[in-house]
Amino acid sequence: MTEKRTVRYDDDARSKVTVQTIEVSVTDGPDEGTALVTDTEVLSVGSAQGNELMLTDPTVSRYHVELQLSDEGIVVRDHASTNGTFVGSLRVHDAVLPLGTSLRIGRSTLRVGAGKRVDIELLPDDRLGHLLGRSDSMRRLMMQVRKVARTEAPTLIVGDSGTGKELIASAIHELGPRAKGPFVTVDCGAMSPNLVASELFGHERGAFTGADRQHIGAFERAHGGTIFLDEIGELPPELQPNLLGALERKRFRRVGGRADIDVDVRIVAATNRDLRAEVNEGRFRLDLYYRLAVVTLRVPPLRDRLEDLPLLVEHFLHECGHEGPMAEVFDDALMATLSAHRWPGNVRELRNLVEATLAMGEAHLPESLEPLASEDEVSATRSVLSGDGLHLDLRPALDLAYKKARTLVLQDFEKHYLKHWLEKSEGNVAKAARDAKMDRSHLFHLLRRHDLR
Repeated sequence: MTEKRTVRYDDDARSKVTVQTIEVSVTDGPDEGTALVTDTEVLSVGSAQGNELMLTDPTVSRYHVELQLSDEGIVVRDHASTNGTFVGSLRVHDAVLPLGTSLRIGRSTLRVGAGKRVDIELLPDDRLGHLLGRSDSMRRLMMQVRKVARTEAPTLIVGDSGTGKELIASAIHELGPRAKGPFVTVDCGAMSPNLVASELFGHERGAFTGADRQHIGAFERAHGGTIFLDEIGELPPELQPNLLGALERKRFRRVGGRADIDVDVRIVAATNRDLRAEVNEGRFRLDLYYRLAVVTLRVPPLRDRLEDLPLLVEHFLHECGHEGPMAEVFDDALMATLSAHRWPGNVRELRNLVEATLAMGEAHLPESLEPLASEDEVSATRSVLSGDGLHLDLRPALDLAYKKARTLVLQDFEKHYLKHWLEKSEGNVAKAARDAKMDRSHLFHLLRRHDLR
């Protein structure tokens, strides 16, 4: 297992985090004898260029599998590969395995272990432009943003919906050499497929039914600046060659036009999809992926950086016009409740909650944020709500308020359910999550919520 990460502050005030990297060796297959020690905790394996470990095995997919070192072991994520990723006879898609595990991909076998320890730079401050974060993961990302902004490298931002990918794209633009030029956003997932080409490249009058005037597209409007292609994974396959051509030749034609138009733009794209899996399955062009993902930035979800909650809540309060201290609206008890939430909507969900709380004068929490019942309340109703753990006598609960009854029943069910799967897995949380078909991080959250871990 990895050691706990520690942050070291150097004399020049530039902070760093020390991380354990991955060592992988090919023990069987066409590339037997090949070994690699990475410079970070993440390793991509496949047959295409751009993988940290590129294999010649023809049965290995272009982007076959990603390995990531965590405090629990090796996180294995298969990118919808053709021939799968196996541990023994078991095919795995998303799993956590102990160090030293051997994986079979195609006709190749890999042994994965811990590599060297390296220092990774973190941004010394807790903000960069409109980006905020005190966590290691966000300060690491902000340092990467600052570095890539100084270049002209096409950048792909990968992260869940609501994590702030457009803010990152805007920061890259504002901190870069094109800051005085335009910043134009195209949401590829919000347009009708037959209008994407027009939005990107514009159209001439009469190019199609309803085109009663000339339209200047996003590429033309972004000339001299940055074009941000949000949700690039939604781009229709039939338009991907057009985009690739514009990127390679730096010129395009409007829909219905005959003249080539030269363009000088920086490309930043974003997606919440696994584009490598999309490449493997033929839904996204490999050559277009190459052009877009010269640099890849990964945005952590809010659930993985909960230490940033106070900073974000305070920021959103000020944005909404609240001038008093944060504790007037979000006291310690409420902040502790927020820390127990998984935040599926990420930072966007948090901002909406802050706005609603200010508007209504009280916190309107999702059901998953409702606090657990007190021990006294549980003991007073356990006999009528829990039964033998297999059957719930709900009749006495009918006299309780709906929310109270629902909370007590659900709380008791969850605790029995979790204990059941922990016993079946002999305390192996990863196995319990697989057997119960639960997201592993959600299972950990519930275990902590019920003091079972």
